[in-house]
Amino acid sequence: MNTFRWYQASMLLLFALVSGQVFAQQEPSPVDSLDTIKIEKLTGVKGKLDAAEHVFKVSVPRTDLAVTVAGVKMIPPMGLTSWAAFKPAGNQAMVMGDLVLQEDQVNPVLSIALDNGIEVTALHNHFLWDTPKVMFMHIGGMGNPDKLATGVGKIFLEIKNTSGGKTHVPHTPFAASKTSLDPKAIETIIGVPVEKAGEIYKVTIGRSTMMAGHDAGKSMGVNTWAAFAGSDKKAVVDGDFAMLESELQGVLKALRSAGIFITAIHHHMIGESPKIILLHYWGTGSVSDLAKGIKSALDTQAKS
Repeated sequence: MNTFRWYQASMLLLFALVSGQVFAQQEPSPVDSLDTIKIEKLTGVKGKLDAAEHVFKVSVPRTDLAVTVAGVKMIPPMGLTSWAAFKPAGNQAMVMGDLVLQEDQVNPVLSIALDNGIEVTALHNHFLWDTPKVMFMHIGGMGNPDKLATGVGKIFLEIKNTSGGKTHVPHTPFAASKTSLDPKAIETIIGVPVEKAGEIYKVTIGRSTMMAGHDAGKSMGVNTWAAFAGSDKKAVVDGDFAMLESELQGVLKALRSAGIFITAIHHHMIGESPKIILLHYWGTGSVSDLAKGIKSALDTQAKS
């Protein structure tokens, strides 16, 4: 190699090395793409960075609760801490979290989450024999980090504002065994035949999935159902919604918009395909209003 070519090759190599260093300096690391100070400001909560996993987590211990489980006086580190963890996801962010809620806080908090772009992915208990009863709501989301942090901040604020039994608890005293409602309204609105089961009127809509290569459907428990009791003007409905994962958020929004309370979100099976999520609910009101609420949720499934 002559001197000129050697000089050219050396300069190209030097340029490549310098350019690589510049690009490396300009390219933000996954951790740098999260503005942790802004997340703390928007959520109203101090957080902690896990540099190894590129996760920034904000936590709110439920020090306002005095929970006893089977005689044991619980403290927040034993699972009574609400939290949300943020992680870079390309040019967006991902959030996952777990909220510690008293029963009366569940639906107000759930509505705040849905109204602010945060998905609700599960709702269940973590303990038995707990007093007062505590529920756990799991949340998630993908999108603009500021929007996600703002949504989480509103959730934490709602939990604070509703602590200590400040929310409305539904109370409609009557005996379900003394039902006088006209089932025709249910059948007309929902569009499904009504069956009389003892003193209540019930509609059941089957879904289908596969378990170990075999079909599992309506009679195996893969179904949406609603049981109505009471009178035309003063009724109660409870039941399950069987949903694909992609249908969950739409059903939640429709039921809450109709004033129907969500009581649990979980699965009843493992290994099924497609995966089926089950949602349990409770509502009171006139028969027609309750039936319309159920139908609006069913309609979201048809569109998804």
